[in-house]
Amino acid sequence: MNDPIPVTRTTDHGTAKLMPDVDRDRAWLLTVDGAPQSYVDLDAPAHLEFEYTRRLGHVLDVVAEPGRALDVVHLGGGALTLPRYVAVTRPGSRQDVVEADRGLLELVSERLPLPREANIALHAADARDWLEKAPTASADVLLADVFSGSRVPAHLTSVAYVHEAGRVLRDGGVYLANLPDAAPFVFLRSQLATLAGVFEELVLIAEPGVLRGRRFGNAVLVAGRRPVDVASLTRLTAADAFPARVEHGARLREFIGGARPVRDEDAVPSPEPPDGAFGIG
Repeated sequence: MNDPIPVTRTTDHGTAKLMPDVDRDRAWLLTVDGAPQSYVDLDAPAHLEFEYTRRLGHVLDVVAEPGRALDVVHLGGGALTLPRYVAVTRPGSRQDVVEADRGLLELVSERLPLPREANIALHAADARDWLEKAPTASADVLLADVFSGSRVPAHLTSVAYVHEAGRVLRDGGVYLANLPDAAPFVFLRSQLATLAGVFEELVLIAEPGVLRGRRFGNAVLVAGRRPVDVASLTRLTAADAFPARVEHGARLREFIGGARPVRDEDAVPSPEPPDGAFGIG
């Protein structure tokens, strides 16, 4: 059998490259314009390689009792890492993946095909456009991991966008987002303030070095209308190879400070990461 070889393709929004992992059979790293985007092990779809995907996975594990099927919307597709994770950890889940880059969806579907039994629908569309047309109260989880290059697009940061997310979620639904920032956290604080206008419960998960202002990095935001299982999240994230802190309640309100919600007319993309900020987690 021949060893797998890298695949490079120009897609709608950049140059995508799939590179095999020499240490794991049938495992692949996806980069877009040189930035790591996703890691998938086709033989072990519950394996989450990147730090931020593990944290999102922990949230997905605690939002409902283990194994319960959920209706999940993923804004941003990449190599479909988390849809594959949900399909094996919560069999029977119905999932929609919205990805603006049709060429990337085609590449991933061709080279890293989804299991036949996975109930995952792929949509080549802008995330906000699709969300605005989605049925009310149709999802248990809405997970936003959308990047244009290495930045979150501005139109996915505003109060109007968050209101659409809240409309699509059911009463007990949970919104998750992967957002990058660094001290003084102008973007991250504004996003928390924006979410607070729609959701009563907020949780922030991030590596301590990021929260202390030592480096640029990813933060996972969790928002809902009912309390999140913070104790379980804290235990799971603390046990990771790269432990994270879980902030909520008074400490998180103190972190938000005087940040104001973002209006469409004031929205800006997430900050440009410094060179080398996003290594492999």
